[in-house]
Amino acid sequence: MPDVNQARLWYPEEDPTHGFSHILRVYRLGEYLAEKEGGNLRIVRAAALLHDAADESNPRQDHHQAAAQFARRILEEENWSEEAIQAVEHCIRVHRFRDQSEKPQTLEAKILFDADKLDAIGAVGVIRALGYALQAGEKIFHPPSKQFLETGKKEEGEPHTPYHEYHYKLRKLPGLLYTRTGQGLAARRRHVMDLFFEQLQQEITGETGVGDPGVLID
Repeated sequence: MPDVNQARLWYPEEDPTHGFSHILRVYRLGEYLAEKEGGNLRIVRAAALLHDAADESNPRQDHHQAAAQFARRILEEENWSEEAIQAVEHCIRVHRFRDQSEKPQTLEAKILFDADKLDAIGAVGVIRALGYALQAGEKIFHPPSKQFLETGKKEEGEPHTPYHEYHYKLRKLPGLLYTRTGQGLAARRRHVMDLFFEQLQQEITGETGVGDPGVLID
């Protein structure tokens, strides 16, 4: 069984969005959800530890597929049964918001999906969104275009700020969760996140009507 110490070697400590701290939070959330919902803890724990692990040569947009392949290699080395390996692979393949071509079919896959998405909302979700933008040298706020708000597609030259990510993804996540326990946890986190982004928008553009609409924190 992969353990937390082993998983630490698969992820960068300094990555604010998909580093080891994210993995550890998802692992703990997954355990909590599995205990409340009756999921297979062995499958959930392995899937949580492996869900973002992959060879560095694989592009980020395909990380769920690459991580599933990585998981198979690790679990085969530990002599897991084929049935158990496939269960973990399924959890990992279906956890990604931006690829919903395959839906979670098992309770364990639903638990991993919910645990991963819970870590993307609330106070931690805000920090992760801002951390990603700062790491990439992006602005933290820019008013989304009408086209982006209606279609999710940016206009030419439009940045993808945390405020964009909030409208495109983060605010939708609570409505996508599968487990009753996850939905309950999401309610409070959604409230905290909504308040932050509403306040951010008001302080930059709403309260005075002045200021730089494209804010970059140094």
